[in-house]
Order: sequence, then structure tokens, then C-alpha cells
Amino acid sequence: MDESKSSKENEWEQLYQQGKTGWDRGEVSPNLSYWIESQQIPPCRILVPACGHGYEVLYLAEKGFDVIAVDIAPSAIHYLNKMLIEHALNATVIEANFFNWNPDKPVDAIYEQTSLCALAPENWEQYEQCLYRWLKPNGKLLAQFMQTNSEAGPPFHCDISTMLELFAKQRWQWSDEHETKIIHSAGKCEKVYLLEKK
Repeated sequence: MDESKSSKENEWEQLYQQGKTGWDRGEVSPNLSYWIESQQIPPCRILVPACGHGYEVLYLAEKGFDVIAVDIAPSAIHYLNKMLIEHALNATVIEANFFNWNPDKPVDAIYEQTSLCALAPENWEQYEQCLYRWLKPNGKLLAQFMQTNSEAGPPFHCDISTMLELFAKQRWQWSDEHETKIIHSAGKCEKVYLLEKK
């Protein structure tokens, strides 16, 4: 394992070991139910980067999606694999630093909930490049942009004006905002958009 990956893996693993995962809701995001119930995204090959404990991975697998889940933290991967077995569900679960990883072929959709806000802002441009590369043309990005109104993180505040620059309209088609702001117990919320790779 290369040194940079080992260091980053240890950093995230320690957060899971210490329970310092402020971006983790502890259950499936109600926003995901909105996407499915409103038929915004049909069952397809979908990627969940930085899947964490994988609540959404289980939900998507139950709904018939072909799910690929990636996380760098061994504790998160172990927990998700255990839950998949307990619920008799299938998903491809990969322990990796996703900055150094690619799917075997582009995916139809990506569910982005906790990756962006968990990354330091100086890594956001690199992450956007990953998302763009991972998706097939016209692939969908189900994006939830965390609103904390704080400079501290993780989770970091994803100001929409900053997001519009990051996910530039030359590369991404933006939907209107979906009115599904679900308030977290800590007072944070997400603004929800459906983006399409051009």
C-alpha cells in the first residue's frame, strides 16, 4: 500500500473508530426515498462513493439497483459487508481510496451524499473530475449539497454558488433545486439537485 493511501486510510479509520462521523445520519437519507419514489432514477448500475456504513447501499440493493460501494475505511467496509449478509442482499463493495480507483466501465448514476462534504475543499476539484470520469455520457449525479453555514468540518459547507462553479455548466446539466431539505439532528440540511453529465 502506498504511503499516502495508508495515511489517508488511517485518518478516516480513526474517525470511524472514535465515532466522529458528523456526516453520518445513522439511517437512509429521506432524500434517497424521494429520488426513487418520484422515479427520478430507475434501477441501474449506480456508484456510492465514500459509502460509509452503507445505509443507502442496502436500500438501493433492495430496490433492484446494481450497486458499487467504495470506502477507504476498513471499519465501514466490514460493517457494510456484514449488513449485506444479514439482509441477504448483493452489492459490489470495494475498500479503496477512490482518488486512485476507477470502475471497470462508466456507471449509469452516482449517489453523492457524504463524499463531497467530508472532503476538505481543496480536494473538491479533484473529486469533481472523478465523478465526471466515472459516469457515462448523460449519466446522472444525485447530489446532496450539505449546508452547515460553518467553515469547520467535516462535514464542510457546500455553498451553492461554489457548487455551480465546481460543477460547471459546460460539463454538467443542472436540475432546479428539489424541495426536500431534511434537517439533521445537528441542524444541518442538504440542498438537493439532479445533475447530468454532458
